[in-house]
Amino acid sequence: MCETNHSKNIKKDGSCNTEDHIKWNRRSFLQALGLVGGGSMMLANTSLSVSRPSPLSIALSQAPNENILILVRLQGGNDGFNTIIPVYDYDIYANARPLIKIPPSEFITLDDDYAMPKPMNKLESVWGDGQMRVVHGVGYEDSSLSHFRGSDIYANTNLEEEDRTGFMGRYFQEIYPDYIFNPPASPPSIQIGSIGNLIFKGPENDFSFAVSDPRRLLQIAENGTSYSLDGLGDCTYDDRVRHLREVTNTTFTYADVISSAYERSTDFGGYLDDSLGRQLSIIARLIKGNLGTKVYLVTLGGFDTHNNQIQRHQELLNSFSEAISNFYKDLTAAGWDDKVLTMTMSEFGRRFRENGSLGTDHGTAAPTMFFGSALNGSGFAGEHPDLSNLTRGGNVFNTTDFRQVYATVMKDWLCIDENTVGRVLLGSSFESLDLGFNCSGINPNIPIDGEGITHIVTYSDSQTYINIANPETTHVDIALYNVVGQKVATLRNEVLTEGEHVIDVKQSANTRLSTGPYVYQIQTNNGNYSKSILIS
Repeated sequence: MCETNHSKNIKKDGSCNTEDHIKWNRRSFLQALGLVGGGSMMLANTSLSVSRPSPLSIALSQAPNENILILVRLQGGNDGFNTIIPVYDYDIYANARPLIKIPPSEFITLDDDYAMPKPMNKLESVWGDGQMRVVHGVGYEDSSLSHFRGSDIYANTNLEEEDRTGFMGRYFQEIYPDYIFNPPASPPSIQIGSIGNLIFKGPENDFSFAVSDPRRLLQIAENGTSYSLDGLGDCTYDDRVRHLREVTNTTFTYADVISSAYERSTDFGGYLDDSLGRQLSIIARLIKGNLGTKVYLVTLGGFDTHNNQIQRHQELLNSFSEAISNFYKDLTAAGWDDKVLTMTMSEFGRRFRENGSLGTDHGTAAPTMFFGSALNGSGFAGEHPDLSNLTRGGNVFNTTDFRQVYATVMKDWLCIDENTVGRVLLGSSFESLDLGFNCSGINPNIPIDGEGITHIVTYSDSQTYINIANPETTHVDIALYNVVGQKVATLRNEVLTEGEHVIDVKQSANTRLSTGPYVYQIQTNNGNYSKSILIS
């Protein structure tokens, strides 16, 4: 039965009027109330939102490693030609950009063929330390050259038609229908700095939630109480109330775990007090606080440089390089630098030729930059676009499909199985780029002799054992993870002699383990090995 004070939802016979809620738009309802659709919270004066799980994010949470991905969105369309300068074709570059070119006196040399402008000087040591790689010519055929459509395509990976779902959200209801009532222990993905990116939208809902007051996060964690969903009927009004209570309850749940992780760590210092610096500083604290989240999205806006590009773009690149440099100093000091991979993304590049306003117009391909010590050396991947072969509009042709970049990161860094990656990318299949890492944990530049260890799981009298056959004496680090990817115990961190070894999981964990599934990972000099187990 509907509540009697909402008579327009009730038929004369007292039953609910089903016609009035055949299709009501929850996002529109939230917007009408002045709430961000699905939502965000504020942390350290920076907007933060938490996405609901999708098949990809669930797989990320369950991946048997500690690898974390940071997506840095360069919003507005970054000019790749003035970011990674094609020194090998400098004459063609300079003729196309007589007023906005970067002169050789302003180069930071990367190799004989490419350079960065001096405002990116904080990344010179990152490159020198082998923690930066660049993928050339990233884009897609027939680029839309539209901010809105381009952003949507990079979020939903659908080149054929307009799709209002994101690649991380479209399978949410099919795969994780009970999220509201049984959320995972930590948010699978978090975005900071911009709200409502299409990446996190499913077919019916915006899979995020909102808290508007920047000072309320800790108060919510300490004082929030869950709202009951009992007694709500099927009318439009009750459905709206139910949704608002569900969102609020989820906010309470994650406000606690996020604020706790934030408070478990401390500020590193050195970040600029600007947008990207604040965003990455927050993420560093959440990582160091062992939040357990696998994917983060941050945004640096202002790259739509139609005019006065020289000053505007250099200021943005300076902010970007400062933030990335400090972020990895922070992570290195805490021992996380090899577990965090950062990559850039932008809705398109800029036109190769400058315009008449000392700027550049919407273009096609642009480089994607990667950062982190897991890259095992700095360098380039893919083929740079041919600067002598332009479209009729004066744009270069892309040489690397952006979905190949996504596929590489998902398969080789986040260790998502190929079938899941194919579903996420709408059935497309791509070979991995060489970015210096893969999911075996083996450095591809180091030859490996001999066979690795073998391991099986056995169960006896409510005990769980890992049985290891080690072909040679080596150092091992054996860690235990729960199903949301959080490390719960170190079972061994020592030199293991050649021969057979039996590890009593409960005894070695030296902490209380709840009944249920776990994943263990064995790290050695020759590779990583993992398997799921059950604790009873």
